Amino acid sequence: MTVGVYGLGRFGYFWAEQLAQFLPVKGYSRSPKTHYPKDVAIVSEHELLQCDAIFLCVSISSLEDVLKRIAPHIKKGATILDTCSVKSYPAYLMKHLLGEEVQSIATHPMFGPDSGSKGLAGLPLVLSPVKADDETTTFWINQFKKMELKVVEMSCDQHDKESAYSQGVTHFIGRVLDELDLKNTELATVGYKSLLTIVEQTCNDPLQLFYDLQRYNPYTHDMHIKLKEALDKMLAVLEEQERLSVEIS
Repeated sequence: MTVGVYGLGRFGYFWAEQLAQFLPVKGYSRSPKTHYPKDVAIVSEHELLQCDAIFLCVSISSLEDVLKRIAPHIKKGATILDTCSVKSYPAYLMKHLLGEEVQSIATHPMFGPDSGSKGLAGLPLVLSPVKADDETTTFWINQFKKMELKVVEMSCDQHDKESAYSQGVTHFIGRVLDELDLKNTELATVGYKSLLTIVEQTCNDPLQLFYDLQRYNPYTHDMHIKLKEALDKMLAVLEEQERLSVEIS
């Protein structure tokens, strides 16, 4: 079993190093790097596409172009696993763009270099077979469990529905708070420090991830509406309290 990691950006670099602790891993990056993941063999695109399993660590918005380009060159019988933060859209692309002799599994490692910096034990990874037989699916479930990950088997639609209000909200609020340019202070409460942590974790990720999360999850539009309604409601409550205070005085 040889495993390829296609894309060595911030997450791909991290994920390749994690996988390399358990399996032989090859990596490919279109962009030149000054440093490469530990214990990962850096190879050409052609060589990587001959791996038995390939993790696509590319942005959601670039996934379609990548799949169209590499699909004709993937080794027959290989398994493609995406790592995107939305699931219905990548699953659709893999189902329709990959050849009949290529298997595919939708995954979402719900962590990154920051949240996984102290180890992967107990961190969740969502998994949903797209075009994969039971043997292949079971192999990867067991492999992720060997990595001490918490495997969550879930449909792509259910994942997107839930993550719009978990990951989507978190990244949205993190970017909003970043616009406030919040600083640490001696008066910082535990709650305030938690907000600064959210800003750090979300804004360390590429801005493209934020855009893609909001654009490619079919449930984020509804989340945006409800988030605005909640904000408007709180502002209206404050305005009403201010009005009542003026009347009483």
